[in-house]
Amino acid sequence: MKFLRRLAAVVALAAVPLLASAQQLTVSAAASLTDAFREIGTRFEARKPGATVRFNFAASGVLIQQIVQGAPVDVFVSADQETMDRGVKEKVLDASTRRDFASNTLVMIAPLQGAPALSKVGDLAAPEVKRIAVGKLATVPVGRYTKQALDTAKLWETLQPKLVFADNVRQVLDYVARGEVEAGFVYRTDAELMKDKVRVVLTIGHHAPVTYPAAVVSDSKQPALAREFVGFLFTPEAQGILARYGFGVGKP
Repeated sequence: MKFLRRLAAVVALAAVPLLASAQQLTVSAAASLTDAFREIGTRFEARKPGATVRFNFAASGVLIQQIVQGAPVDVFVSADQETMDRGVKEKVLDASTRRDFASNTLVMIAPLQGAPALSKVGDLAAPEVKRIAVGKLATVPVGRYTKQALDTAKLWETLQPKLVFADNVRQVLDYVARGEVEAGFVYRTDAELMKDKVRVVLTIGHHAPVTYPAAVVSDSKQPALAREFVGFLFTPEAQGILARYGFGVGKP
């Protein structure tokens, strides 16, 4: 009997690391956060032995649709407020955990080599500009920011025949970097990643502020750990990583 009790204790102790390692956190985050979040995930894991962070990066609208359809996600991070609002309205996000942790800037970019001379948004109407990459309006926040800016400049309708719609902001960046389009609209943080292939023509205004909210998914299997991850985004360590990639500060 004593042997069985000792065996049970050994098995229980041996199971502790297995239980800890089962703390897997799935974070669905906007594509523009890819590089910064991979580093942040590594730092978070170092602080939480036994926890692992798995990322799913895509357009914010695609990610929230996956969550609405039942995808097993713990934390959702959007590149705009509109998509986060949708998640709250659909009751798939815990609104009490919603916090803005970073900001960004919309810029117009062109290929570093071989592009027409561009210095202002109005130059996009020139005949030598054949193609302009923008994010899909239905799912990609950078596309909606772009439309707001071009609407203000009264250029959206004029430029419609030239627009090439991308699945996410990184695809816009790739189109421009490969010279497949003459111009595109991305976040400054994305443009910084390919300074050897693209140049920033100008900073774009006249659109909603580019802010990044994060929230815990209502059906998270790891709600406590998910809250810790959202809180970690506001630590000096995480904010330092975000700043290094060019993101602005968020609101605590």
